[in-house]
Amino acid sequence: MNIKQKNKPSLEAQQQLEALRTAMVKSPEKKRRLDQYAVFWENDRSVLVGEDAPRRDEKPQ
Repeated sequence: MNIKQKNKPSLEAQQQLEALRTAMVKSPEKKRRLDQYAVFWENDRSVLVGEDAPRRDEKPQ
């Protein structure tokens, strides 16, 4: 979802957005190093990435 704003966000909002962007860049690498799977949102559905990620056709235990 993209929302266009006419007003510039506050300095605090800009700092929060930058912190979120930084976390999103670092998170997949951290998950990979810890040998954990990661969950992303792509094309209006969740995507699980990693060797130990549950498959969609598996039933939860």
